[in-house]
Amino acid sequence: MPPFPHPVSHHSPRRPAMAGPDAPGLDASGLDASWRRCGHDHGLDPFAPHMPPVLCGAELRQCCQRAGNVLRHAETAMDRMRAMLSPLGYATLLADADGVVLTHRIEAEQRRGCRRWCLWPGAIWNEAREGTNAVGTSLAEGRSIAVHGAQHWRTALRGLACVATPVHDALGRVAGVINASSFHPSDDGREIALIAATVAQAARGIERMAFMDLYRGHAIMLLGEGTDGSVPMIAVDDERVVVGATHAARVHMGIAPAQDLNFCLLDDTAGEDAEGGLRHAQKMAIRSALATARGKVAVAARILGISRSTLHRKLRMLGPPAAQPCH
Repeated sequence: MPPFPHPVSHHSPRRPAMAGPDAPGLDASGLDASWRRCGHDHGLDPFAPHMPPVLCGAELRQCCQRAGNVLRHAETAMDRMRAMLSPLGYATLLADADGVVLTHRIEAEQRRGCRRWCLWPGAIWNEAREGTNAVGTSLAEGRSIAVHGAQHWRTALRGLACVATPVHDALGRVAGVINASSFHPSDDGREIALIAATVAQAARGIERMAFMDLYRGHAIMLLGEGTDGSVPMIAVDDERVVVGATHAARVHMGIAPAQDLNFCLLDDTAGEDAEGGLRHAQKMAIRSALATARGKVAVAARILGISRSTLHRKLRMLGPPAAQPCH
């Protein structure tokens, strides 16, 4: 038996259900795993009164330099988050892959509270040091996480409600995390589902900016809808060779982050022997082209850079793209 209690569930008698099990970032399994790490792996005292440490200016500048282009790519998404979430009392933060807050977007009336709660550039929200928190636990779990009130490991942090989603760079690597935090959350957390959806959308926007920037001049193909903080996209050169793929696309195709890509997605030989994620990627690429071409095979073939007969052959080998529900 673990020596510490389980994190308070959104569905416990103390807290009514907030948004249902399908809301992004609300999977309680991530919180349970985090609490086990805090107690068993990290040996953290939940009653320690201290707040997260904050780096000095020189140290923060070094972190920003190491972060590369993620700060520039995040500007638009963070501004949109601020416009949407500030009225709800939430601050917008961007942290690096170590949990160091690089920058934030807040209103003037939030400054004092954000300083007090370390929702500030330079603050280190690492799970191994601070226990269960949205930034650190999102990085540890590699997915969206919402932590509301008593779900924080440290009692000193239980006045916060936070939602975070990992941000990926153009090579599919975790570049950091985008976060929304409030030190005046509602008691029942009824707003968390909306916050989580907004944060995940921002993460996808940052990834898209990074991907489009790196592969400017290449054809970009969307392979499906985004899930959590990543959208499955690939970049293709003039020879129809796949040269880039986002995190979600790499997961679909079974390709590791930053692994070099140099294969032809839709050549005459690939198809019958394509397996798993690659086969899925081929089908999604064809579906995307057909949707763009409004179902016209000849136009879709030109988009894909293959002959009409080759596209017909691909459709026979891979099967027709599944119909998608209208939204």
